[in-house]
Amino acid sequence: MPYTNELTFLCEIFKKCRLHAFVATPETFSERIKQINGQFSFEREINAHRFLHHFPTDLEPATLYKLTDKLNLCYLYLLLPEAKVEQTVLFIGPYHTGTPTHEQMLELGEQYGISPQRQRYFEEYYTGFPTLQADSHLFTMLNTFCERIWKRPSFAIIDINQRDKIPVSPIDISMKEDTFDDVLVNMKAMEQRYAFENEIIRAVELGQLHKENRLFSSFSSQLFEKRTPDELRNAKNYSIIMNTLLRKAAERGGVHPLYLDRVSSRFAFRIEQLSMLSENADLMCEMFRAYCRLVRKHSIKNFSPPVQKTILFIDSDLSANLSPNLLAERQGISLGYLSTIFKKETGKTISEYIREKRIKHAAHLLKTTHLQIQTVALHCGIMDVQYFSKIFKKETGKTPKEYRETT
Repeated sequence: MPYTNELTFLCEIFKKCRLHAFVATPETFSERIKQINGQFSFEREINAHRFLHHFPTDLEPATLYKLTDKLNLCYLYLLLPEAKVEQTVLFIGPYHTGTPTHEQMLELGEQYGISPQRQRYFEEYYTGFPTLQADSHLFTMLNTFCERIWKRPSFAIIDINQRDKIPVSPIDISMKEDTFDDVLVNMKAMEQRYAFENEIIRAVELGQLHKENRLFSSFSSQLFEKRTPDELRNAKNYSIIMNTLLRKAAERGGVHPLYLDRVSSRFAFRIEQLSMLSENADLMCEMFRAYCRLVRKHSIKNFSPPVQKTILFIDSDLSANLSPNLLAERQGISLGYLSTIFKKETGKTISEYIREKRIKHAAHLLKTTHLQIQTVALHCGIMDVQYFSKIFKKETGKTPKEYRETT
């Protein structure tokens, strides 16, 4: 193929972005798919349900195909011209087009029979695939590659799920030069930005949620450091920096990384999804509120080490065996000692704390997912659905079914 070097370069770029890209023929396709799937531990439950299971046939030249499987993972493939073997295809994927929510992953886990104990591993597997937005530079590179090998400025895209043909439009990137170089004004803007950042970091460290209006009432895109001519990219870059600063502030406020990582990762995805500059201010406020709430809810810096560890054991996996005896054994201390200091420092017994956490988690799942009630119970570490319904009603005044229907 006269474009072998370009193809190799493209596949290397995809690989560095954690995106699989490989060339296959009908004879080699199955083996290549097995090599990719063999890296994961959920292929038995999931891969049989994927659409991209057999080598595609009847491919048209100068056409890019997009396919979405039942897990909402996407693939791209195209017929390579001038190959030694007539049916030589470039395959790319899988990838996400949007950030999967925790609730969506819980429902997928139920659909494919993933146990609550394995759910978090499934979520790590599922979120391990990259997320590509429509404006990703990878699509720009792929489009350019297609234009070169097909020797045409436009080509067809077929969505296998919808069977629609959409012509590709040229990408017009407008660049503007920023020649503003007033040193004194720049120094003043820098001082204002640092003052704003220091104040917001201090507020998060103390969980001062009430300061939101005062801090963000004068929030302006002028705070962004102009590192690129693209205003939206500047906003995203600044939001990424603030996400890191707020995460560190919440950590200093006593929040364990167990909680911080989930929130930080979620906002990292949200930042890259921003499509309009006007959305950035709302997202910044949301980040501030989220990290403040983490400090107010999960700060454990004032607890003794045994109580801190107990809380982390409980909060990390509510579906696990959380008997007080086991929690004490894990730390090599007596149950009597742990029970005494836990009640003294938290105002609750260990069992009361566990029950409260499980009921709150159950209420959240009932409101935000369509999981069956027995599945919700399992995710909360309660094997007996009747017992679950009994204690849920005792705590909330409603059965799980009533709670779901009325909220």
